[in-house]
Amino acid sequence: MNEYIDDFIEYIIGARKYSHATADAYRTDLEDFCRFYGNFVGAELMLDHFAHADTLTFRSWLADRQKRGLAFKSTARALSALRGFYKYLAKYKNIKNDAIGIVSSPKIPKKLSKALDASDVADMRGAIASLDNDEPWIAARDWALVTLLFGCGLRISEALGLKNSDVAGAPSTLRIVGKGSKERVVPVLPAVYRAIEKYVAIRPFGNEPTDNLFRSVRGLPMSARMAEKVIEKLRYYLQLPDYVTPHALRHTFATALLSDGADLRSLQELLGHSSLSTTQLYTKVNMAEIMNIYEHCHPRANEN
Repeated sequence: MNEYIDDFIEYIIGARKYSHATADAYRTDLEDFCRFYGNFVGAELMLDHFAHADTLTFRSWLADRQKRGLAFKSTARALSALRGFYKYLAKYKNIKNDAIGIVSSPKIPKKLSKALDASDVADMRGAIASLDNDEPWIAARDWALVTLLFGCGLRISEALGLKNSDVAGAPSTLRIVGKGSKERVVPVLPAVYRAIEKYVAIRPFGNEPTDNLFRSVRGLPMSARMAEKVIEKLRYYLQLPDYVTPHALRHTFATALLSDGADLRSLQELLGHSSLSTTQLYTKVNMAEIMNIYEHCHPRANEN
């Protein structure tokens, strides 16, 4: 089976643009399944075996991984790798198996925080340069979008709704129209404007004052789905968690401000929340950090 796995790995790197790190992880997952399945059927695996694997086979493999103490997240990724392999086999090797689509992924315990580390955001710049090195203006656009979402805490719809006239002259604040046509004013860091100015300077079209700031490859206004794909591409490249989305950059902005002492009312204004109770959800993240510090540092925290 190694030759088929090799072909699949070449496919996801070449055609699907997966990172080598992801491809290596998928190879490990597929080899793990092949070892298990070979023992399960008591024979050397052939390609036809993959057509006859049933839900019992797949669930037994998942149970075996749990027995070995492998993390739920790791097993979820392994199942995703196997599903991808089956899609490849169906498309290119005429091997079909509907049973793999019935098996549910293991439940991954949800973490309270959905924020990124600041280092992850910084790493996105290098990733963008690598992924878009053939199109400098696309690289500049993507970095401008990331810095705007992270630096100002905007919703993706708010960022994509900006016009060239909104950022002309690099004003120190932006007037944002949010949900329910509610307006708010947000400060803008110089680093955000530098990224925007670099993008605007080399953008090939969409330079009229009334044009949308962010443009697609074809010169049309950038859609929310296009922006999501930008972050998805970075997520795969940097091997970041599934929760890394454009909204996660806004969440990171809010969490960072609260952790550094911002009060809830100010944060509410910056985020454009109509209700303070929505903003208060971020205090759960902060309280989790406080409790962790308490449990590790307070001299009486471990007393019964």
